[in-house]
Amino acid sequence: IGSPVSTPLRMARTLDPLAKKIFKGVLVGELVGIFGAYFLFKKMNTSQDFRQTMSKKFPFLLEVYYKSIEHSGMYGIREQDQEKWLNSKN
Repeated sequence: IGSPVSTPLRMARTLDPLAKKIFKGVLVGELVGIFGAYFLFKKMNTSQDFRQTMSKKFPFLLEVYYKSIEHSGMYGIREQDQEKWLNSKN
């Protein structure tokens, strides 16, 4: 005659797989972000030419790179890059 009482329980069961999918999606997204950041850092750390490309396209990311290596105690990379780029223009 009326709607069954078990409707809220049934809705909870249908949300459980949705919650799992959302969790898996967030987890995969974070893993992609972590590996992407690692490979971007590695590429910037090994290629001065790539850093020059980053300085033109994404200067804020290059600044994060410089700050992170300076924070770890490595100094002079920024100055070496600027000197080479200035000399290459002349």
